[in-house]
Amino acid sequence: MSAATPGPGVNGAEGTAGTVGEGDTLELRTADAFTDELVHVLTQELQQGATQQQGEAQGGDFIELIACDRPSTPAAGRGPDLLDGLAEWGPVSTGEGPFQLVPVRVERDLPLVAQWMNDPAVAAFWELAGPESATADHLRAQLDGDGRSIPCLGVLGGVPMSYWEVYRADLDPVARHYPARPHDTGLHLLIGRVADRGRGIGTDLLRRVADHVLDHRPSCTRVVAEPDLRNTASVAAFLGAGFRLTREIELPGKRAGLMIRDRALRGLL
Repeated sequence: MSAATPGPGVNGAEGTAGTVGEGDTLELRTADAFTDELVHVLTQELQQGATQQQGEAQGGDFIELIACDRPSTPAAGRGPDLLDGLAEWGPVSTGEGPFQLVPVRVERDLPLVAQWMNDPAVAAFWELAGPESATADHLRAQLDGDGRSIPCLGVLGGVPMSYWEVYRADLDPVARHYPARPHDTGLHLLIGRVADRGRGIGTDLLRRVADHVLDHRPSCTRVVAEPDLRNTASVAAFLGAGFRLTREIELPGKRAGLMIRDRALRGLL
């Protein structure tokens, strides 16, 4: 599975929501229902994590919050942890509240992620519109892989509102198209909630997540991305988040801009 195949960047992050008709209103209500249910499940897991943390203080085993599923931790028969325990990184502070990357669980998250993939603004670049099985195949290809790509929900203020893929760009086919360095880490992002588009949240989250990667992956000197150049809102969001447009590259199905956020320049850009 190539994490770079869809190459979506930050679809819908900075674009406008557009006019919502009657059919769109029904679709958004359906998405809200998925979100409400998922918030309930995540809240239960948070509470479970807190209970387990109390157990550790009493000498019991502690399983960290939301870490009941840890795709970033190598399972039996799998290779080493390629992304330094992403599931355990914890939240970052934003102006909208705490934000956390929560590794996807297909049985819990598929309806919501599939709903987002069928949003026309997203489908134009991710190309995963259609039945849930298409999204499920995309997710499982990463979850059943060697750990070089981890699909995540972006949970902001307790509400799932975005989908992310954090991947080892140096181990991905995209590395054939640029001079990759060891431990280069890539990001894909889509903003799922229409209410969160067009007001700068995508730009802010890109900067914070890129710096979160650098903080937790000491061997990584650069965070990279390859948004479709047709997606001008995506390119603008990466530029606003302190990424540099270094070159144009030809990838399957798109001409992309190679965006890089350097550890050495993070205090300047």
